[in-house]
Amino acid sequence: MGIQMKGRSILTLLDLKPEEIRFLLDKAKDFKQNRDRYIQSEPLKGKTLGMIFQKRSTRTRVSTETAMAELGGHALFLGKDDIQLGVNESLSDTAIVLGRMVSAILARVFAHDTVETLAKHAKIPVINALSDQFHPLQGLADILTIEEHLGKLKDVRIAWIGDGNNVCHTLMIASIKMGMKMKVGTPIGYMPDKHIIDYCNTNASSSGQVLVMNDPIAAIENADVVVTDTFISMGQEAEKNEKLKEFKGFQVNQELVEHAAKNYLFLHCLPRHKEEVTDDIIYGTHSVVFDEAENRLHTVAAVLNSIIQ
Repeated sequence: MGIQMKGRSILTLLDLKPEEIRFLLDKAKDFKQNRDRYIQSEPLKGKTLGMIFQKRSTRTRVSTETAMAELGGHALFLGKDDIQLGVNESLSDTAIVLGRMVSAILARVFAHDTVETLAKHAKIPVINALSDQFHPLQGLADILTIEEHLGKLKDVRIAWIGDGNNVCHTLMIASIKMGMKMKVGTPIGYMPDKHIIDYCNTNASSSGQVLVMNDPIAAIENADVVVTDTFISMGQEAEKNEKLKEFKGFQVNQELVEHAAKNYLFLHCLPRHKEEVTDDIIYGTHSVVFDEAENRLHTVAAVLNSIIQ
């Protein structure tokens, strides 16, 4: 019997078994290679996705609306000023109402417990399109991109350089589940959350491992894949000047990547700022950031087509 994910919520890659992640990656590849077939067959015809956006976005909104359209469904954008999301109406009541009107909910939010509450009360699939703890759709796009360029995931060496944030958490989980070896290099005070580190330590294997350190050179040593992300997340702008002082030495530049493997890949989920990575790296021959961005479309299409009933 094949993998069945209809009716499932995806709030974090912790929710998925390795074989389910594999299923979604293969589904994303199929959509990428056979988009015309999906457009013609309209597997989600008559289905509506409610998209809750507390945070602005380019890739998440465009990829999701495009995927729903190409699958024959309809995406309804619900910005922070469009609905009563915890303002004048409880979050649980909003979830119940949406659960009676739409086929699934995709939510890009601040607090992770927001998507947990939506999933608890909506009684329909809920997709986390970013929370302060996790970014599963980005993680799927990242590992799809790695596999496309390297031909495998198992034993791939990943270096994360920068803030131990939601994308970092997601790639740590993906590494453990898919047999990759990840080293996380962060400034002191910006390490990943302890419960994610503990999960990775508990579930480490001969292939899937995560090491956390505060030395960017040690983290990037012999890496097949170098990944960074914004140092200043949305809502942290007031901390920018102080944070940039603490992130000195963590910019991905030519000097740092000299320690990576010769044919390393560079990933960044965008938008990017120059304090994180220099122009010659992000626009250089090792960069696959725009393949990575495009794969947001194919992975969200796979998720939508797999879980919406």
